[in-house]
Amino acid sequence: MFENLTDKFERAFKVLKGQGQITEINVAETLKEVRRALLDADVNFKTAKDFTTRVKEKALGRNVLTAISPGQLMTKICHEELIELMGGNEEEIQFQGNPGIILMSGLQGSGKTTFSGKLANYLKTKKGKKPLLVACDVYRPAAIDQLHVLGEQLGIEVFSNKEEKNPVTIAKNAIIHAKSNGFNVVIVDTAGRLAVDTQMMDEIEQVKLAINPTETLFVVDSMTGQDAVNTAKAFNDKINFDGVVLTKLDGDTRGGAALSIKAIVDKPIKFVGTGEKMDAIDVFYPSRMADRILGMGDVISLVERAQENFSEEEARKLQKRIQKDQFDLNDFLGQLQQIKKMGNVKDLLGMVPGMGKALKDVDIQDDAFKHIEAIILSMTPKERANPALINGQRKNRIAKGSGLNVQEVNKLLKQFEDTRKMMKMMSNPKNMMGMMSKLKGMGMGKGLPGM
Repeated sequence: MFENLTDKFERAFKVLKGQGQITEINVAETLKEVRRALLDADVNFKTAKDFTTRVKEKALGRNVLTAISPGQLMTKICHEELIELMGGNEEEIQFQGNPGIILMSGLQGSGKTTFSGKLANYLKTKKGKKPLLVACDVYRPAAIDQLHVLGEQLGIEVFSNKEEKNPVTIAKNAIIHAKSNGFNVVIVDTAGRLAVDTQMMDEIEQVKLAINPTETLFVVDSMTGQDAVNTAKAFNDKINFDGVVLTKLDGDTRGGAALSIKAIVDKPIKFVGTGEKMDAIDVFYPSRMADRILGMGDVISLVERAQENFSEEEARKLQKRIQKDQFDLNDFLGQLQQIKKMGNVKDLLGMVPGMGKALKDVDIQDDAFKHIEAIILSMTPKERANPALINGQRKNRIAKGSGLNVQEVNKLLKQFEDTRKMMKMMSNPKNMMGMMSKLKGMGMGKGLPGM
Protein backbone atom coordinates (compact mmCIF):
# COMPACT_ATOMS: atom_id res chain seq x y z
CA MET A 1 0.00 0.00 0.00
CA PHE A 2 1.31 3.45 -1.04
CA GLU A 3 4.79 2.06 -1.85
CA ASN A 4 5.14 4.06 -5.09
CA LEU A 5 3.80 7.21 -3.46
CA THR A 6 6.29 6.87 -0.60
CA ASP A 7 9.18 6.50 -3.07
CA LYS A 8 8.08 9.55 -5.07
CA PHE A 9 7.72 11.74 -1.97
CA GLU A 10 11.22 10.68 -0.95
CA ARG A 11 12.59 11.62 -4.38
CA ALA A 12 10.81 14.97 -4.23
CA PHE A 13 12.42 15.84 -0.87
CA LYS A 14 15.87 14.96 -2.25
CA VAL A 15 15.67 18.17 -4.31
CA LEU A 16 16.16 20.08 -1.04
CA LYS A 17 18.98 17.86 0.24
CA GLY A 18 22.08 19.92 0.90
CA GLN A 19 20.20 23.20 0.44
CA GLY A 20 20.93 25.76 3.13
CA GLN A 21 17.56 27.46 2.91
CA ILE A 22 14.11 27.23 1.39
CA THR A 23 13.65 29.46 -1.66
CA GLU A 24 10.79 29.92 -4.10
CA ILE A 25 12.85 28.12 -6.77
CA ASN A 26 13.74 24.94 -4.85
CA VAL A 27 10.26 24.77 -3.28
CA ALA A 28 8.67 24.99 -6.74
CA GLU A 29 10.90 22.17 -7.99
CA THR A 30 10.10 19.98 -4.97
CA LEU A 31 6.35 20.60 -5.16
CA LYS A 32 6.31 19.85 -8.88
CA GLU A 33 7.51 16.35 -7.96
CA VAL A 34 5.01 16.13 -5.07
CA ARG A 35 2.12 17.09 -7.37
CA ARG A 36 3.27 14.52 -9.92
CA ALA A 37 3.45 11.88 -7.16
CA LEU A 38 -0.13 12.64 -6.07
CA LEU A 39 -1.47 12.54 -9.64
CA ASP A 40 0.32 9.23 -10.28
CA ALA A 41 -1.42 7.91 -7.15
CA ASP A 42 -4.74 8.77 -8.87
CA VAL A 43 -5.49 11.77 -6.65
CA ASN A 44 -8.00 14.25 -8.09
CA PHE A 45 -6.17 17.05 -10.00
CA LYS A 46 -7.79 19.91 -8.06
CA THR A 47 -7.04 18.16 -4.75
CA ALA A 48 -3.37 17.70 -5.72
CA LYS A 49 -3.08 21.33 -6.86
CA ASP A 50 -4.70 22.71 -3.68
CA PHE A 51 -2.44 20.49 -1.56
CA THR A 52 0.79 21.76 -3.14
CA THR A 53 -0.43 25.37 -2.98
CA ARG A 54 -0.99 25.10 0.78
CA VAL A 55 2.39 23.42 1.30
CA LYS A 56 4.12 26.17 -0.70
CA GLU A 57 2.46 28.94 1.34
CA LYS A 58 3.48 27.28 4.61
CA ALA A 59 7.04 26.53 3.45
CA LEU A 60 7.79 30.03 2.25
CA GLY A 61 6.23 31.50 5.38
CA ARG A 62 8.50 29.62 7.79
CA ASN A 63 12.10 30.16 8.77
CA VAL A 64 14.30 27.08 8.75
CA LEU A 65 15.63 26.46 12.24
CA THR A 66 19.29 25.57 12.60
CA ALA A 67 18.26 22.23 14.14
CA ILE A 68 16.46 21.02 10.99
CA SER A 69 17.22 21.06 7.28
CA PRO A 70 14.93 22.42 4.51
CA GLY A 71 14.17 18.81 3.53
CA GLN A 72 13.08 17.95 7.07
CA LEU A 73 10.91 21.07 7.24
CA MET A 74 9.23 20.19 3.93
CA THR A 75 8.59 16.64 5.19
CA LYS A 76 7.00 18.07 8.34
CA ILE A 77 4.75 20.44 6.38
CA CYS A 78 3.68 17.71 3.92
CA HIS A 79 2.97 15.44 6.90
CA GLU A 80 0.70 18.09 8.46
CA GLU A 81 -1.11 18.70 5.17
CA LEU A 82 -1.59 14.99 4.44
CA ILE A 83 -3.25 14.60 7.84
CA GLU A 84 -5.61 17.50 7.08
CA LEU A 85 -6.28 16.17 3.58
CA MET A 86 -7.42 12.82 5.01
CA GLY A 87 -9.65 14.37 7.67
CA GLY A 88 -7.47 15.57 10.55
CA ASN A 89 -8.64 13.34 13.40
CA GLU A 90 -10.11 9.85 13.47
CA GLU A 91 -13.92 9.74 13.52
CA GLU A 92 -15.81 7.34 15.79
CA ILE A 93 -18.66 5.24 14.42
CA GLN A 94 -22.04 6.08 15.97
CA PHE A 95 -23.76 2.92 17.19
CA GLN A 96 -25.65 4.28 20.19
CA GLY A 97 -29.41 3.76 20.25
CA ASN A 98 -32.00 1.18 21.21
CA PRO A 99 -30.87 -0.49 19.08
CA GLY A 100 -28.17 1.43 17.20
CA ILE A 101 -28.75 1.00 13.46
CA ILE A 102 -25.93 0.98 10.90
CA LEU A 103 -26.89 1.07 7.21
CA MET A 104 -24.32 -0.24 4.71
CA SER A 105 -24.28 1.09 1.14
CA GLY A 106 -22.03 0.68 -1.88
CA LEU A 107 -21.59 -0.88 -5.30
CA GLN A 108 -21.58 -4.63 -5.91
CA GLY A 109 -18.08 -6.06 -5.55
CA SER A 110 -16.88 -3.36 -3.15
CA GLY A 111 -16.69 -5.85 -0.27
CA LYS A 112 -19.82 -4.54 1.46
CA THR A 113 -21.18 -7.88 2.70
CA THR A 114 -17.78 -9.05 3.93
CA PHE A 115 -17.23 -5.73 5.69
CA SER A 116 -20.65 -6.00 7.35
CA GLY A 117 -19.41 -9.24 8.94
CA LYS A 118 -16.10 -7.63 9.94
CA LEU A 119 -17.88 -4.66 11.50
CA ALA A 120 -20.24 -6.94 13.46
CA ASN A 121 -17.21 -8.89 14.71
CA TYR A 122 -15.41 -5.63 15.64
CA LEU A 123 -18.42 -4.35 17.62
CA LYS A 124 -18.83 -7.71 19.35
CA THR A 125 -15.17 -8.29 20.30
CA LYS A 126 -13.89 -4.72 20.77
CA LYS A 127 -16.96 -2.82 21.93
CA GLY A 128 -18.84 -5.53 23.83
CA LYS A 129 -21.98 -5.18 21.70
CA LYS A 130 -24.55 -7.78 20.68
CA PRO A 131 -24.94 -7.18 16.93
CA LEU A 132 -27.58 -8.49 14.52
CA LEU A 133 -26.71 -8.77 10.82
CA VAL A 134 -29.59 -8.13 8.39
CA ALA A 135 -29.60 -9.45 4.80
CA CYS A 136 -31.46 -6.89 2.68
CA ASP A 137 -29.97 -7.77 -0.71
CA VAL A 138 -33.09 -9.26 -2.29
CA TYR A 139 -31.55 -9.49 -5.77
CA ARG A 140 -28.49 -11.65 -5.09
CA PRO A 141 -29.35 -14.84 -3.15
CA ALA A 142 -25.63 -15.54 -2.78
CA ALA A 143 -25.32 -12.35 -0.69
CA ILE A 144 -27.85 -13.71 1.83
CA ASP A 145 -26.06 -17.07 1.96
CA GLN A 146 -22.68 -15.31 2.28
CA LEU A 147 -23.92 -13.29 5.25
CA HIS A 148 -25.26 -16.45 6.93
CA VAL A 149 -21.90 -18.21 6.45
CA LEU A 150 -20.06 -15.22 7.96
CA GLY A 151 -22.54 -15.03 10.84
CA GLU A 152 -22.05 -18.72 11.61
CA GLN A 153 -18.25 -18.32 11.59
CA LEU A 154 -18.43 -15.36 13.97
CA GLY A 155 -21.22 -16.61 16.21
CA ILE A 156 -23.45 -13.67 15.19
CA GLU A 157 -27.14 -14.04 14.31
CA VAL A 158 -28.28 -13.12 10.79
CA PHE A 159 -31.86 -11.98 10.08
CA SER A 160 -33.15 -12.75 6.57
CA ASN A 161 -36.33 -13.63 4.67
CA LYS A 162 -35.85 -15.03 1.15
CA GLU A 163 -39.63 -14.99 0.57
CA GLU A 164 -39.87 -11.23 1.13
CA LYS A 165 -38.76 -9.07 -1.83
CA ASN A 166 -39.14 -5.65 -0.22
CA PRO A 167 -35.91 -4.60 1.59
CA VAL A 168 -37.80 -1.94 3.58
CA THR A 169 -40.08 -4.61 5.11
CA ILE A 170 -37.11 -6.88 5.90
CA ALA A 171 -35.22 -4.03 7.60
CA LYS A 172 -38.25 -2.98 9.68
CA ASN A 173 -38.95 -6.57 10.79
CA ALA A 174 -35.27 -7.01 11.68
CA ILE A 175 -35.38 -4.00 14.01
CA ILE A 176 -38.53 -5.36 15.72
CA HIS A 177 -36.73 -8.70 16.13
CA ALA A 178 -33.62 -6.93 17.52
CA LYS A 179 -35.66 -4.99 20.12
CA SER A 180 -37.47 -8.07 21.37
CA ASN A 181 -34.32 -10.23 21.55
CA GLY A 182 -31.82 -7.92 23.23
CA PHE A 183 -29.67 -6.94 20.24
CA ASN A 184 -28.18 -3.47 20.75
CA VAL A 185 -26.72 -2.94 17.24
CA VAL A 186 -28.34 -3.77 13.88
CA ILE A 187 -26.16 -3.82 10.74
CA VAL A 188 -28.23 -3.67 7.55
CA ASP A 189 -26.49 -5.00 4.41
CA THR A 190 -28.23 -3.58 1.32
CA ALA A 191 -28.06 -4.51 -2.36
CA GLY A 192 -25.28 -3.25 -4.59
CA ARG A 193 -25.23 -2.74 -8.33
CA LEU A 194 -22.48 -2.91 -10.94
CA ALA A 195 -22.96 0.84 -11.52
CA VAL A 196 -24.87 3.73 -9.97
CA ASP A 197 -28.51 3.73 -11.18
CA THR A 198 -31.76 5.46 -10.25
CA GLN A 199 -33.52 2.30 -9.00
CA MET A 200 -30.64 1.47 -6.67
CA MET A 201 -30.48 5.00 -5.26
CA ASP A 202 -34.24 5.24 -4.75
CA GLU A 203 -34.33 1.88 -2.98
CA ILE A 204 -31.55 2.63 -0.48
CA GLU A 205 -33.06 6.09 0.15
CA GLN A 206 -36.39 4.39 1.03
CA VAL A 207 -34.62 1.97 3.40
CA LYS A 208 -32.84 4.85 5.10
CA LEU A 209 -36.05 6.87 5.55
CA ALA A 210 -37.87 3.81 6.94
CA ILE A 211 -35.29 2.78 9.58
CA ASN A 212 -33.66 6.15 10.40
CA PRO A 213 -30.13 4.74 11.00
CA THR A 214 -27.76 6.20 13.58
CA GLU A 215 -24.95 5.71 11.05
CA THR A 216 -24.89 5.27 7.26
CA LEU A 217 -21.62 3.99 5.84
CA PHE A 218 -20.52 3.97 2.21
CA VAL A 219 -18.23 1.02 1.37
CA VAL A 220 -15.85 1.51 -1.52
CA ASP A 221 -13.11 -0.56 -3.14
CA SER A 222 -9.95 1.54 -2.75
CA MET A 223 -8.38 -0.16 -5.79
CA THR A 224 -10.78 1.71 -8.10
CA GLY A 225 -9.07 5.08 -7.40
CA GLN A 226 -10.87 8.13 -8.77
CA ASP A 227 -13.89 6.01 -9.79
CA ALA A 228 -14.35 5.30 -6.07
CA VAL A 229 -14.41 9.03 -5.31
CA ASN A 230 -16.93 9.74 -8.09
CA THR A 231 -19.20 6.91 -6.89
CA ALA A 232 -18.97 8.20 -3.32
CA LYS A 233 -20.08 11.64 -4.48
CA ALA A 234 -23.10 10.19 -6.32
CA PHE A 235 -24.16 8.20 -3.23
CA ASN A 236 -23.61 11.12 -0.88
CA ASP A 237 -25.72 13.46 -3.02
CA LYS A 238 -28.61 11.00 -2.69
CA ILE A 239 -28.41 9.51 0.83
CA ASN A 240 -26.04 11.89 2.68
CA PHE A 241 -24.00 9.13 4.33
CA ASP A 242 -21.99 9.70 7.53
CA GLY A 243 -18.70 8.05 6.71
CA VAL A 244 -16.63 6.05 4.25
CA VAL A 245 -15.14 2.55 4.51
CA LEU A 246 -12.17 1.79 2.25
CA THR A 247 -11.78 -1.92 1.52
CA LYS A 248 -8.89 -3.86 -0.08
CA LEU A 249 -6.20 -1.48 1.17
CA ASP A 250 -3.90 -4.52 1.35
CA GLY A 251 -4.10 -4.87 -2.45
CA ASP A 252 -2.21 -3.11 -5.22
CA THR A 253 -3.75 0.27 -4.53
CA ARG A 254 -2.23 3.61 -5.48
CA GLY A 255 -3.96 5.43 -2.64
CA GLY A 256 -5.89 8.04 -4.61
CA ALA A 257 -9.22 7.23 -2.96
CA ALA A 258 -7.82 7.54 0.57
CA LEU A 259 -6.22 10.88 -0.26
CA SER A 260 -9.07 12.43 -2.29
CA ILE A 261 -12.35 11.23 -0.85
CA LYS A 262 -12.51 13.56 2.20
CA ALA A 263 -11.68 16.63 0.08
CA ILE A 264 -14.29 15.82 -2.58
CA VAL A 265 -17.18 14.45 -0.48
CA ASP A 266 -16.38 16.15 2.85
CA LYS A 267 -17.17 12.96 4.76
CA PRO A 268 -14.61 11.18 6.96
CA ILE A 269 -13.05 7.79 6.28
CA LYS A 270 -14.02 5.77 9.36
CA PHE A 271 -12.66 2.30 8.67
CA VAL A 272 -10.29 0.48 6.35
CA GLY A 273 -10.30 -3.20 5.40
CA THR A 274 -6.76 -4.59 5.39
CA GLY A 275 -7.16 -8.26 4.47
CA GLU A 276 -9.51 -11.19 4.01
CA LYS A 277 -9.71 -12.35 7.63
CA MET A 278 -12.65 -11.27 9.76
CA ASP A 279 -10.41 -9.28 12.12
CA ALA A 280 -8.69 -7.40 9.25
CA ILE A 281 -10.42 -4.11 10.01
CA ASP A 282 -8.82 -0.93 11.34
CA VAL A 283 -10.15 2.42 12.49
CA PHE A 284 -8.82 5.01 10.02
CA TYR A 285 -6.26 7.33 11.64
CA PRO A 286 -5.18 10.13 9.23
CA SER A 287 -1.98 10.82 11.21
CA ARG A 288 -0.90 7.16 11.12
CA MET A 289 -1.65 6.91 7.40
CA ALA A 290 0.42 10.06 6.79
CA ASP A 291 3.28 8.46 8.76
CA ARG A 292 3.18 5.41 6.51
CA ILE A 293 2.96 7.41 3.27
CA LEU A 294 6.08 9.37 4.24
CA GLY A 295 7.98 6.21 5.23
CA MET A 296 7.81 6.83 8.99
CA GLY A 297 6.18 3.50 9.83
CA ASP A 298 3.27 3.16 12.24
CA VAL A 299 4.60 2.20 15.66
CA ILE A 300 1.35 3.08 17.49
CA SER A 301 -0.73 0.63 15.44
CA LEU A 302 1.96 -2.02 15.86
CA VAL A 303 1.92 -1.60 19.65
CA GLU A 304 -1.90 -1.70 19.71
CA ARG A 305 -1.96 -4.95 17.75
CA ALA A 306 0.62 -6.43 20.11
CA GLN A 307 -1.44 -5.37 23.15
CA GLU A 308 -4.51 -7.08 21.68
CA ASN A 309 -2.68 -10.37 21.14
CA PHE A 310 -0.23 -10.57 24.06
CA SER A 311 -1.44 -10.75 27.64
CA GLU A 312 0.51 -8.81 30.28
CA GLU A 313 0.55 -11.83 32.58
CA GLU A 314 2.09 -14.05 29.89
CA ALA A 315 4.61 -11.31 29.06
CA ARG A 316 5.69 -11.12 32.73
CA LYS A 317 6.08 -14.90 32.90
CA LEU A 318 8.14 -14.87 29.72
CA GLN A 319 10.34 -12.05 31.01
CA LYS A 320 11.11 -14.06 34.18
CA ARG A 321 11.98 -17.11 32.07
CA ILE A 322 14.32 -15.01 29.91
CA GLN A 323 16.03 -13.47 32.95
CA LYS A 324 16.56 -16.96 34.44
CA ASP A 325 17.92 -18.18 31.07
CA GLN A 326 14.99 -20.62 30.77
CA PHE A 327 13.68 -19.40 27.37
CA ASP A 328 13.16 -22.58 25.31
CA LEU A 329 11.72 -23.70 21.96
CA ASN A 330 8.21 -23.93 23.43
CA ASP A 331 8.44 -20.20 24.28
CA PHE A 332 9.91 -19.50 20.82
CA LEU A 333 7.03 -21.32 19.12
CA GLY A 334 4.49 -19.51 21.32
CA GLN A 335 5.90 -16.13 20.33
CA LEU A 336 5.71 -16.99 16.61
CA GLN A 337 2.09 -18.08 16.98
CA GLN A 338 1.23 -14.83 18.78
CA ILE A 339 2.88 -12.80 15.98
CA LYS A 340 0.81 -14.73 13.40
CA LYS A 341 -2.37 -13.64 15.18
CA MET A 342 -1.36 -9.99 14.74
CA GLY A 343 -1.78 -10.20 10.96
CA ASN A 344 0.22 -10.25 7.75
CA VAL A 345 3.95 -10.43 8.56
CA LYS A 346 5.06 -8.01 5.81
CA ASP A 347 2.38 -5.52 6.89
CA LEU A 348 3.58 -5.74 10.51
CA LEU A 349 7.22 -5.19 9.53
CA GLY A 350 6.15 -2.26 7.36
CA MET A 351 4.90 -0.53 10.52
CA VAL A 352 8.48 -0.36 11.83
CA PRO A 353 10.08 3.00 10.84
CA GLY A 354 12.44 2.57 7.90
CA MET A 355 11.38 -1.03 7.18
CA GLY A 356 8.81 -0.24 4.48
CA LYS A 357 11.45 0.74 1.93
CA ALA A 358 13.72 -2.20 2.83
CA LEU A 359 10.83 -4.64 2.29
CA LYS A 360 9.56 -3.12 -0.96
CA ASP A 361 10.74 -5.93 -3.25
CA VAL A 362 10.80 -8.66 -0.60
CA ASP A 363 8.10 -11.30 -0.87
CA ILE A 364 7.11 -12.44 2.63
CA GLN A 365 4.40 -15.09 2.54
CA ASP A 366 1.63 -15.31 5.15
CA ASP A 367 2.90 -18.82 5.95
CA ALA A 368 6.48 -17.59 6.50
CA PHE A 369 6.63 -19.42 9.86
CA LYS A 370 5.28 -22.73 8.52
CA HIS A 371 8.69 -24.46 8.25
CA ILE A 372 9.78 -23.29 11.70
CA GLU A 373 6.56 -24.62 13.25
CA ALA A 374 6.97 -27.94 11.42
CA ILE A 375 10.52 -28.39 12.76
CA ILE A 376 9.65 -27.52 16.38
CA LEU A 377 6.52 -29.69 16.34
CA SER A 378 8.65 -32.62 15.10
CA MET A 379 10.72 -32.46 18.30
CA THR A 380 9.96 -34.33 21.51
CA PRO A 381 8.83 -32.31 24.57
CA LYS A 382 12.28 -32.90 26.12
CA GLU A 383 14.05 -31.55 23.03
CA ARG A 384 11.90 -28.41 22.97
CA ALA A 385 12.58 -27.78 26.66
CA ASN A 386 16.30 -28.49 26.33
CA PRO A 387 17.62 -27.86 22.76
CA ALA A 388 21.15 -28.82 23.89
CA LEU A 389 20.00 -32.48 23.71
CA ILE A 390 19.60 -32.26 19.93
CA ASN A 391 22.55 -34.15 18.44
CA GLY A 392 23.17 -35.30 14.85
CA GLN A 393 20.95 -38.38 15.12
CA ARG A 394 18.05 -36.37 16.58
CA LYS A 395 18.48 -33.70 13.88
CA ASN A 396 18.06 -36.37 11.17
CA ARG A 397 14.87 -37.63 12.83
CA ILE A 398 13.47 -34.07 13.21
CA ALA A 399 14.30 -33.25 9.56
CA LYS A 400 12.45 -36.35 8.33
CA GLY A 401 9.48 -35.65 10.61
CA SER A 402 9.12 -32.06 9.34
CA GLY A 403 9.68 -32.92 5.67
CA LEU A 404 12.76 -30.65 5.56
CA ASN A 405 16.53 -31.19 5.55
CA VAL A 406 19.12 -31.13 8.35
CA GLN A 407 20.47 -27.75 7.14
CA GLU A 408 17.03 -26.20 7.83
CA VAL A 409 17.03 -27.71 11.33
CA ASN A 410 20.55 -26.33 12.00
CA LYS A 411 19.46 -22.91 10.69
CA LEU A 412 16.48 -22.83 13.07
CA LEU A 413 18.57 -23.87 16.07
CA LYS A 414 21.06 -21.08 15.33
CA GLN A 415 18.20 -18.54 14.94
CA PHE A 416 16.76 -19.70 18.25
CA GLU A 417 20.13 -19.44 20.02
CA ASP A 418 20.73 -15.92 18.60
CA THR A 419 17.21 -14.87 19.66
CA ARG A 420 17.69 -16.32 23.15
CA LYS A 421 20.97 -14.43 23.65
CA MET A 422 19.51 -11.16 22.34
CA MET A 423 16.41 -11.43 24.55
CA LYS A 424 18.53 -12.16 27.63
CA MET A 425 20.69 -9.13 26.88
CA MET A 426 17.64 -6.89 26.31
CA SER A 427 16.01 -8.04 29.55
CA ASN A 428 18.84 -6.28 31.41
CA PRO A 429 18.23 -2.47 31.51
CA LYS A 430 21.99 -1.76 31.73
CA ASN A 431 22.62 -3.72 28.54
CA MET A 432 19.77 -1.89 26.78
CA MET A 433 21.20 1.52 27.70
CA GLY A 434 24.63 0.42 26.48
CA MET A 435 23.20 -0.84 23.20
CA MET A 436 21.35 2.45 22.60
CA SER A 437 24.53 4.40 23.29
CA LYS A 438 26.39 2.30 20.72
CA LEU A 439 23.66 2.86 18.14
CA LYS A 440 23.82 6.62 18.72
CA GLY A 441 27.59 6.51 18.38
CA MET A 442 27.20 4.79 15.01
CA GLY A 443 24.75 7.47 13.87
CA MET A 444 21.82 5.04 13.94
CA GLY A 445 20.07 6.26 17.06
CA LYS A 446 18.50 9.52 15.85
CA GLY A 447 14.98 8.11 16.06
CA LEU A 448 15.42 6.21 19.34
CA PRO A 449 14.27 8.93 21.77
CA GLY A 450 11.10 9.51 19.71
CA MET A 451 10.37 5.78 19.54
